[in-house]
Amino acid sequence: MSILDSFRLDGKVALVTGASRGLGEAIAVGLAEAGADIAGLDRTPDCHITCEKVEALGRRFMNISCDLYETSVDGLNQVAASVVNTLGRLDILVNNAGIIRRTPALDFSEEDWDAVMHINLKAAFFLSQAAARIMAQQSGGKIINIASMLSYQGGILVPSYTASKSGVMGITRALANEWASLGINVNAIAPGYMATDNTAPLRADEARSASILARIPVGRWGEPSDLQGVAVFLASDAASYLHGATIPVDGGWLAR
Repeated sequence: MSILDSFRLDGKVALVTGASRGLGEAIAVGLAEAGADIAGLDRTPDCHITCEKVEALGRRFMNISCDLYETSVDGLNQVAASVVNTLGRLDILVNNAGIIRRTPALDFSEEDWDAVMHINLKAAFFLSQAAARIMAQQSGGKIINIASMLSYQGGILVPSYTASKSGVMGITRALANEWASLGINVNAIAPGYMATDNTAPLRADEARSASILARIPVGRWGEPSDLQGVAVFLASDAASYLHGATIPVDGGWLAR
C-alpha cells in the first residue's frame, strides 16, 4: 500500500453526529470524499444538504434523527446497531455534536450545566461505548472526538462548555488506553475559533472578534473545511499508531 492509499476510506462506514451543518457537515463530506459511506446524526429531522453532498460523491448516506439530550444509553446502542443494519458495518465514529451556553459563572444555572455536560460529554462517551463494542467485533475502528481550545484553556462565561471539553480530552486518553489493544484508535481534534453557529455571538461583537483575530497567527477565523484533512487522517490507516492524541487545528492560537 502506498502512503496515499493509506489515507483512503473505501468500504468504510462513518457515523458523524451533528452532521446537518458546520463542522459536522464538513467532516462528513470530507470522509465521503475519501471513500466512506456516511450515517449522519442530528436532532433536526433532515440532513438534506449533507445528504446531497455525500450522495453526489457516489457514497451512501443514512439520515438519523436523534436528540442526544433526550436519548437514553439504550437508545444510543440502538443508533449504533441501526448503522450496521442499514450500511453493513461501523468503522468510524465522529463525536462532533455539541452545544454551548454563555452566562457568568455566578449566575450559571443547573439546567444549562446539565444540558451541556449531557450532550458534549455523556452522550459522546456512551455513543463511543456502543460503537466500540461493534468495532471490537470487527477487529478495530476509529473514534474521533471533537474537543476545543477550551480543553486547554479556561475561557470566559462558558464554565460548563470548558468542563465538558476538558472532559472530552480526558476520555479520549482514557478510552485509548483501554481500547488500543482492541484495534480501536481513539483520538480528538481541538478546533480553534471557527466560523460556526457556536461562535456567531463572538464574531458579531466587533471588539471581541478583533481581539481574537489579533491573537491568531494566521489572522482569520477557521472554516469547517479546515478540519477535513485531519479528520480523514485520523479515520484512516495512516493514523494506525496514533492513540489518545488531541490535535489542535487552531491557526496557531495555542502557539501564541
